[in-house]
Amino acid sequence: MNRQVMVVTAAYGRDKVAELGGQRALLPVIAQSGADGVEIRRELFTTSELQQLTELASAINSHNLVAFYSVPEGLFDSQGQINTNLTQRFSEAEQLNARLIKFSLGHYQSGSDLSALRIFLSSQQVQLVVENDQTADCGILPPIVAFFRDVTAQQLPIKMTFDMANWHWVNQSPQQAVEQLAHYVGYIHVKAATYTNNSWQAVALDQSDGSWSGLMQQLPANAPRGIEFPLEGDDLLAVTRHYVDIVRKD
Repeated sequence: MNRQVMVVTAAYGRDKVAELGGQRALLPVIAQSGADGVEIRRELFTTSELQQLTELASAINSHNLVAFYSVPEGLFDSQGQINTNLTQRFSEAEQLNARLIKFSLGHYQSGSDLSALRIFLSSQQVQLVVENDQTADCGILPPIVAFFRDVTAQQLPIKMTFDMANWHWVNQSPQQAVEQLAHYVGYIHVKAATYTNNSWQAVALDQSDGSWSGLMQQLPANAPRGIEFPLEGDDLLAVTRHYVDIVRKD
């Protein structure tokens, strides 16, 4: 199987992205690494870059890459209501010609009527995915499981981005998470983490205990895989190519 591999621009670090002049500067590296696409991060845009999404889309296309779009916001606000920015964020995704748009869950209230969201999504071309984040109240299993059960019951076309390592930050078991959520997953954030200096840190796969590989085997084989662990070194192309090969084959 020729698995689709995406490279998340945030994997290079905010400082490196800024030093290079923005996410667009990473496209040649990502394309030459053999990756299939790029996950563009909204939080890494400058104000002026947000006004040039169609130009970025053209650049992504010229490198024969697929675009995914990540929004650093919850799908639901603190009151459990749908994010009021939803229409604007989908518009941005369309300008990027993104196939997928990613939110975190936010403060979802189990059992909520999702009919308004279903109606909104029925007119959208971009796939909505919801990720487990590192927040102690929203990124834990109970609300995420409840949300996807409700999504299934109410027949919404929403899939999950399964971040393999974020569970550690919220004291949840990645293994329990994969057992309960694997059948909802449409995108995988490949990430490893290690506990050092009293906190969890994302690390390159080669520096981890290897548990990420076991989790990968339990997730849908056809789901795109996004590299979100640190990509660092003097030769970013060589580093990126190395991990693209590992993530595609594992």
